[in-house]
Amino acid sequence: MRPGSKNRRRNTSIVIRTQHSDGNPFNLLVDAGKFFYHAAIQWFPVHNIDTVDAVLLTHSHADCTGGFDDLRDWTNMARFALDDPRAESMMARNGGSIPVYLRPEDLEVVEKTSYYLVDRSKMTSGGTVAYLDFKTIPDEPFIINDLELAPLAVPHGHTYVANGYHIGDFAYFSDASDIPHNVMQRLNGIDTLVLDALRWGSSHGSHLSLEAAVEVAMELRPRRTLLTDASHGVDHYAANRFLREYSATDGLSIQYAHDGLKIEISL
Repeated sequence: MRPGSKNRRRNTSIVIRTQHSDGNPFNLLVDAGKFFYHAAIQWFPVHNIDTVDAVLLTHSHADCTGGFDDLRDWTNMARFALDDPRAESMMARNGGSIPVYLRPEDLEVVEKTSYYLVDRSKMTSGGTVAYLDFKTIPDEPFIINDLELAPLAVPHGHTYVANGYHIGDFAYFSDASDIPHNVMQRLNGIDTLVLDALRWGSSHGSHLSLEAAVEVAMELRPRRTLLTDASHGVDHYAANRFLREYSATDGLSIQYAHDGLKIEISL
């Protein structure tokens, strides 16, 4: 695949950037999958992202947690490079650890898959690992750095549930096979919606198809809908040409997102 192509995609993730009370940026990373490190190397410098101040998990599958170990580069910067103003700021805020917000059931999984990150006494080598502070979240709205987030449970297959999140006028569902009625009601009047849309032309047991995602957007009619989590079979350019034509006739703004995309939202 040619360099620069928007068909080059890694595990689905976003960074929500707000501010600390002191005016410095606060970067909330939503999910850190297997290819998080590769994405961070490419896109963090482009968007001037120097720190990971907190991590929020949608669920505990590997495409969301497989990059936890790579967070060591950010926590070690804080602990061992104190001549860097960014590191000093991080140490002052959270002691050089990154808080990871996740559901109790997801912590149970991470305790098995990344046991040495949850309990550092179980490290078996002399090397350094990420300093992570795991914090379980409720199933009701909670606060991270003065930012209110409402967790919204959605099916991710027939027997599994993942979290989406409603934040200000923004809602994010990276892994969902359906958007239940109670969640749809919560999203009435939403401005920007991000929806799982794995592929088009056929359904999938654990994800929304492009067609199903479009149906959700048609019902909610947000100002802007961005589709994500596309499989390798989706051509970004062809799909978006189709969606532009579709949107023109129905008055929707709906497109596939791409790695490195930056948008402004109201929080």
